[in-house]
Amino acid sequence: MLGIHDFWLFIAAGLLLNVTPGPDNAYITARSMQIGWRGGVVAALGIGCGCLVHVFAAAVGLSALLAASSTAFMAVKLIGGAYLCYMGVRMLLSRGDAASGARAGVQPVTLRQVFWQGALTNILNPKIALFFLAFLPQFVEAGAPAKSWAFLLLGLIFVFNGTLWCLGVAAFAARVATRMRQSGAMIRWINRGIGAMFVYLGIRVALLDAR
Repeated sequence: MLGIHDFWLFIAAGLLLNVTPGPDNAYITARSMQIGWRGGVVAALGIGCGCLVHVFAAAVGLSALLAASSTAFMAVKLIGGAYLCYMGVRMLLSRGDAASGARAGVQPVTLRQVFWQGALTNILNPKIALFFLAFLPQFVEAGAPAKSWAFLLLGLIFVFNGTLWCLGVAAFAARVATRMRQSGAMIRWINRGIGAMFVYLGIRVALLDAR
């Protein structure tokens, strides 16, 4: 089918990669604890959409261009790193819960912001583009007549399975955090945790080597 081989090995490898703890799972967990299951679901959908951008890029060859051009790679990683650091610093300086934010005249985080933060952290991370460029070809035959379609199909399956896992993480985290969300101090620490994670990711992305 489209020159795809070892399909079930691809499924198993993808599931293992998706369940491995990482920044995406941490972001979804934190948003679920902070806002509830809706926040976690929206965060998961944002992350999935961000990955889809890289899947389509890999299918049409843009990821290969990014990997080959040091200038393009440098531009993307600096923009992505700066955005992540900016978002992280804002969250580190956040006052915390929605109630205290309203009293201070500060707009609490919205689901739209949660979605775009999740999406942009993936879209602006060239490491994810290189991951898809390295991972997907392992399961496509060299002589396949429609490599782009094979890339696209595999990428969509990978993102779909990953989104299902992320939705499960969101539901579980929201369930165990119902009482924790009633504490303003806990929300402040969650914000600081997410902020610190974004600053760390921003620095790591900015220092990422294309090789």
